[in-house]
Amino acid sequence: MNTRLREYWFLLATIGGLGLGLVFSALNDQLGADILWGLTGVVGFILSVRWLVAAIREGSFGSDALAVISILATAITGEWLAAAVISLMLASGRALENWAAGRANSRLGALLNRAPTVAHLVNADGSLTPTPIANVPVGSNILVRAGEVVPLDGTLVGHGTFDESALTGEPLPVYRAALSEVSSGVVNTDNAVEILTTTSAEASTYSALVRLVAQAQADSAGAVRIANKWAVRFVPFALVLAAATWAITQNYSYAVAVIVAATPCPLILAVPVAIIAGMSKAASKGAVIKGGAALESLALGKVILLDKTGTLTHGGPEVTGFATAPGTDTNWLLHLAGSLEQQSPHVVAQAIVAKAVLSGAQLVRATGVKEDHGTGLSGEVSGHTVRVGQPFGELPEWANLAEPLLVAIEVDGDLLGLIGLEDPVREESKSTVAQLRSLGVEHVILVSGDRHSTVESVAEAVGADGFHAECTAAQKLEIVATQKLRTTGTVIAVGDGINDAPALAAADVGVAMGARGATAASEAADVVILEDSIDRLAVALDVAQGTRARALQASGAGMTLAIAAMLLGSFGVLNATEAALSQEFIDAGAILWALLPARSRLR
Repeated sequence: MNTRLREYWFLLATIGGLGLGLVFSALNDQLGADILWGLTGVVGFILSVRWLVAAIREGSFGSDALAVISILATAITGEWLAAAVISLMLASGRALENWAAGRANSRLGALLNRAPTVAHLVNADGSLTPTPIANVPVGSNILVRAGEVVPLDGTLVGHGTFDESALTGEPLPVYRAALSEVSSGVVNTDNAVEILTTTSAEASTYSALVRLVAQAQADSAGAVRIANKWAVRFVPFALVLAAATWAITQNYSYAVAVIVAATPCPLILAVPVAIIAGMSKAASKGAVIKGGAALESLALGKVILLDKTGTLTHGGPEVTGFATAPGTDTNWLLHLAGSLEQQSPHVVAQAIVAKAVLSGAQLVRATGVKEDHGTGLSGEVSGHTVRVGQPFGELPEWANLAEPLLVAIEVDGDLLGLIGLEDPVREESKSTVAQLRSLGVEHVILVSGDRHSTVESVAEAVGADGFHAECTAAQKLEIVATQKLRTTGTVIAVGDGINDAPALAAADVGVAMGARGATAASEAADVVILEDSIDRLAVALDVAQGTRARALQASGAGMTLAIAAMLLGSFGVLNATEAALSQEFIDAGAILWALLPARSRLR
């Protein structure tokens, strides 16, 4: 049976056993209630032993040992209801963490799902044969249709335009001339293109990234949980105190009272309750955190590495500048350009159409449309010959636009307008960086595969401490490793592209901007931002910090009181039953405190 499914069955069993026991108790059948609660305790004992054995195999030790001791102590004293409650909390805590990871992964699975498995092999007679990419020999001609992911590295037979943002971070489409090299993993945004393959599937760029992600995940050490840190110190103390009590007093009941009082349920109950409450709160605010360990690590973030495209920027071209020749009506020009660009599926054309529509221009059907791939579109609109595309020659003085991508509008052979496009910075990016600093983040660094000038301008706009431009996936991985050595806190990496996935996997906490669709970044990440807004990162960090503080408060106060009860038990002031009752009050108080929502530090 699947491990996750088995733990859900354990949860159902503990709910059923505890609930039926309460029914029997209400009917004054205490024996039946104790049997049911005892069986529920057995379920919890089996769970905790399994987790303890797994932890020992991994070389760790922590709160799973406390769970075993807790249930054994309640069994010794006949506190069957307490055993059932402990079992229910153990099962529900693990099941809810699995639910959180499952909720995130249900939106993900992107790395392998996105990878093409079939290539369209071009035969000698021009026909196509769908072939598994593993069976495509090097030197074969393959056809990549519009909108498809390039399956293998190769050389373009003709020219084409590609969306390379997933690999390089460059949000604007890139024109590639014939005989240019094209990497697997980019998207063909133009008409169908033919590619001569130069690598096998195993040696392709995309496959290399898949392996890089797997290696980064394997090398990234897991965080030590709050409960485990404290349990490592508390369990030996409790056992030594109980043994010393028995050795000195020779009174077995005193030692049992110490063990019962030493069942630190604030660690195995209050901490998971606080963590689960925090994960639920984060999910309600648009950030799915894949488990308690990720939440605890997120709360300790001191360095944040931010990708640019799709994270701090919108991730696609938008019209941000418009210049017209003197005496030219802007709406009339947008009417002509938008009407013509309706005929093209190109992302730049779509941006121009959107600008025309938002400006109130009335669009009509263009005729005689011809597309010169890589340079532009021409046709007849409202009795005029219109061309929209790459500007040629020296630009006039009125065309003083600074955008990285310029599109010319020519009417009847005259250049009358110039459109500037860029990937604009999100409005909330600068305020989010300021909020991160208010939450204790010491360094915010921009890491991108985009051009140096573009990355530098975005870093300055959002107030980043530094930046790295033109980075490959491997270089991003090195930057993460370097930052982890420099900080005493945790390193958080944020991104949304394939080239971000290795860095997210290697960081202490990887955060994926998941709104743009299933991506390799989401697969590798510990936290997925579901809403298309970077400010959710600050919200998730705020929730994580508040949750961790609440968990520490609940467990700290609860363990302090538990130690006091243990000492009273060792001197015979409390017997086993009284120690169990005192522990129940301590547990209830710690859990109630853990459930209280932490106050947000964000305005």
